[in-house]
Amino acid sequence: MRRFLASFLGLLLGSNALWMVLYPFHWYAHIPGMTATGPANAHFIRDVGCAYLVASAALIWLRIAPARAWPAAVFGGAFLLLHACIHVWDTVAGREHSHRLLTEIPTVILPALLTLWLAWPPKSVSGKEL
Repeated sequence: MRRFLASFLGLLLGSNALWMVLYPFHWYAHIPGMTATGPANAHFIRDVGCAYLVASAALIWLRIAPARAWPAAVFGGAFLLLHACIHVWDTVAGREHSHRLLTEIPTVILPALLTLWLAWPPKSVSGKEL
């Protein structure tokens, strides 16, 4: 089940990342609520897309070789969690409406938590305790 989730989440994040990198203005126009954040910045969208692409690659690698890939997946998950925390903080600070945060639970917050759960280091690697 964990390998399936790592694959599924990796492919989902990777698809979004490629969309951001290849078609930033299309991505911006079609993600609900994005146009309310201000004008689109293709460079910034591509930068964030690259970070998502790295997190995606770490999850795919985690599916293939969990004993070797978990550190990369932890760092990918750390990016996703920090990104989610910014969304939560913007809501707490009053810069975003709380209803927007509710829509971001399945798209921003849950992927971060799932990635960290999937990447959490195994109790042992090759029979040795960590």
